[in-house]
Amino acid sequence: MSDRKQRKNITGTVTSRSGDKSIKVTYDYKIRHPLYNKEIKQKTVVHAHDEQNECAVGDRISIMETRPLSKLKRFRVVKVLHKAPVID
Repeated sequence: MSDRKQRKNITGTVTSRSGDKSIKVTYDYKIRHPLYNKEIKQKTVVHAHDEQNECAVGDRISIMETRPLSKLKRFRVVKVLHKAPVID
């Protein structure tokens, strides 16, 4: 049985290119407050590994959980879902 099928897959937006082959990805999720039952929107920023340096700020991408690649990087880019428009 493949172990990769049980890893987290997240869709998010690239918010920063912090270095060579490194990006920051922001993704949103909703939780329900335990007492008031109101949905609360929260966001998380994770560091990801971009092997081909193909991502730009604003791109929608899919990332997958992987082994630790550095102090902060625990995800890698699977594919670019939507490229951000280039502003000249």
